[in-house]
Amino acid sequence: MMKTLLTAMTVLTSASVFSQPMPDDFVDMNAFLPEALYDIRYFSDNNFVGAPVEGYQAPKCILQEKAARALKKVAEEAAEHGLKLKIFDCYRPQRSVAHFMRWAQDLSDTRTKSEYYPNLPKDELVGEYIAERSGHSRGATVDLTLVSKDADGSWQELDMASPFDMFDTLSNTADPRISSEQAENRQRLKSLMQSQGFSNYAMEWWHYSLTPQPYPDTYFDFPVK
Repeated sequence: MMKTLLTAMTVLTSASVFSQPMPDDFVDMNAFLPEALYDIRYFSDNNFVGAPVEGYQAPKCILQEKAARALKKVAEEAAEHGLKLKIFDCYRPQRSVAHFMRWAQDLSDTRTKSEYYPNLPKDELVGEYIAERSGHSRGATVDLTLVSKDADGSWQELDMASPFDMFDTLSNTADPRISSEQAENRQRLKSLMQSQGFSNYAMEWWHYSLTPQPYPDTYFDFPVK
């Protein structure tokens, strides 16, 4: 009976939510790619929710192994050009996505509007920007940017025209209003990521998913810890 139950628990059905412990083929990128910079926004209150997000128990980036190895190659190629990766988010538990939805439905909470969605009413965020399911929960999507070293030796983000998680058409990867330098920076990131099998979400210059997805129909819910 116990063996049958365990077998049933591990079956991954179409669009299933899988809430068991972290699978063996998921990788802690903070240890696997220590040379990257990590600014895991949803562990802190520096995000569009304005508070730590449910499911983030540590400021870590976790990715499925194939995505992890591909991202490491991106970092190695970036290093050849004097650049590093700065990572904002990786695997995202389904419970975190549910937290986003609760926040989006609370139209009275607009504390972060000026910074994250200045040109949109909050009731228009669900759909293209916030959804009930996120590709991040499948374990092979990453939000990131590039950084370069300035004269005093500190690492600074390249100018991408809009900040991470700004819900606005300005964040569209090919937005025509951005400067030639900003467009070049976005293209540099895109080229690096595409070279290792990542595809960009056109509405968000920072958002990349490995293709094909190792778990295309599964949304995991183990916490980031």
